[in-house]
Amino acid sequence: MIKLLDVKTFASHQLQLSFSDHTRSVFDGAHYLTSLQGPLLGALRDPAYFARCLVDSGALCWPNGLELSATRLHELVNTTATTA
Repeated sequence: MIKLLDVKTFASHQLQLSFSDHTRSVFDGAHYLTSLQGPLLGALRDPAYFARCLVDSGALCWPNGLELSATRLHELVNTTATTA
């Protein structure tokens, strides 16, 4: 099972993700949010709130309770292997 190990915000709605399978990727939150609606997603449209993300139990989370699993993130992004 893949887990998210680390997340870093580097631009508006852009996250660098590091996974337990030694891959890294960029998640484009703006692109992801364009096609989705829901009560928890509205807050994420604010770049400052989006940047408040954190890793909890291997998933990407926000203070409002929204969570994206590492498996779903892995499906949404192109990953590149790291050599660390």
